[in-house]
Amino acid sequence: MFGVNWKAAGLAFMLALPVGQVLASERAEQAWRMIDNGALVIDVRTTQEYADGHLPEARNIPLSDVGTGFHDIDKQQPIVVYCRSGGRAAMAMEALQKQGFTHVHNGGGLNEMQETQMNTGPLN
Repeated sequence: MFGVNWKAAGLAFMLALPVGQVLASERAEQAWRMIDNGALVIDVRTTQEYADGHLPEARNIPLSDVGTGFHDIDKQQPIVVYCRSGGRAAMAMEALQKQGFTHVHNGGGLNEMQETQMNTGPLN
């Protein structure tokens, strides 16, 4: 009638919903719970990104080094990985799981984790 592409309009509406933010907050909250319980925090961004700012407790093992950078870490050690948006952290988590690490969590992005920590405070 008006030439409206209802499929595209429905998709646009769904994408506008804050579901991604809710899920993102949940993953960051879980990350902070793990960190409060002693998880190792790994920033998988580049060394330059890390130098520009990172979580105080984080070690930098860039995604390109995930294959070799964890050789001295116990495979049972809980680990939280994060990056800029969560994408590289997801790749790192998958690579670590393939290496036999059993307790790896994608905390998402740096800003997401920082905002979650500011909004919730210490989770312990």
